[in-house]
Amino acid sequence: MPQKRRPTQSWTELKQSGNNCFKTGQYGDAADLYSRAIKELEKFGKKNPEDLSILYSNRAASYLKDGNCPECVKDCNVSLDLVPFGIKSLLRRAAALEALERYRQAYVDYKTVLQVDCNIPAAHEGTNRMTKVLTEVDGPSWREKLPPIPTVPLAVREKLAQQARQAAATTAQPNAVHNGTVLKPAPSSQDLKKGQVLKEEGNCLVKKGEHKKAIEKYSQSLRLNPAEVTTYTNRALCYLSVKQYRDAVRDCDEALRIDSSNIKALYRRAQAHKELKDVKACVDDLNTLLKVEPKNTAAVKLLQEVQKKKK
Repeated sequence: MPQKRRPTQSWTELKQSGNNCFKTGQYGDAADLYSRAIKELEKFGKKNPEDLSILYSNRAASYLKDGNCPECVKDCNVSLDLVPFGIKSLLRRAAALEALERYRQAYVDYKTVLQVDCNIPAAHEGTNRMTKVLTEVDGPSWREKLPPIPTVPLAVREKLAQQARQAAATTAQPNAVHNGTVLKPAPSSQDLKKGQVLKEEGNCLVKKGEHKKAIEKYSQSLRLNPAEVTTYTNRALCYLSVKQYRDAVRDCDEALRIDSSNIKALYRRAQAHKELKDVKACVDDLNTLLKVEPKNTAAVKLLQEVQKKKK
């Protein structure tokens, strides 16, 4: 009897097979399967950008695990052209660029991830590594040599927030848990917009010198969007102005939890520590700041002032 021809696997089946190979460390096989899935998806004209983006990103992950960083970067570029600001593709490209010693581009990708979601440890760690390396390689003016860091549109952040809420709904849990840490649901698009409006109202009040009223606006904004770094640093500035130094320290702590190399948070916390007579903490913050931005004249001046009083 003639042997029956084996039916062609669909792109979804090929993708699943690729995922299974990846999980078991068969990265070369996984890359081949993802390549076949890409061909199948494109062959029938089903060029769904999101599906294709995932396949290219998955193949990029396989290349990265196999040490083929140039191909990883190429696939991440295609994935990000299809779906801009995809977190996994940005992180994979950043890791590949870092391995290729293209540190400036890697820094930009890590910082872009933090605009999309500031709660990703890998992006914080990558940013800190790149900051250290670039300071050593390019010297004090390393930031001037960086490529432009793209601004993530609010619409993208809203879309990702909606996806996060849908994911939380499917697990039937109000709060997701990751590595033992409870993650609060992402703010809704409406909350993000209201939070931004309140923050801008606070900024206007600061310009008028009405710091107490500005604190109220920033506090309302943070209740709606508790992950906005600049709202914490802006409120810290107001707390300094009204001499609520411990509150200023707390806001800077929160800002630095989100962005560990935030210049304004480090400087304003140093100012608060100075007023609280905690010279050691003040000096530590200024030294940390100057490692990130060695030519920061305000920090240099404050450090000299504090050290002079210390003698």
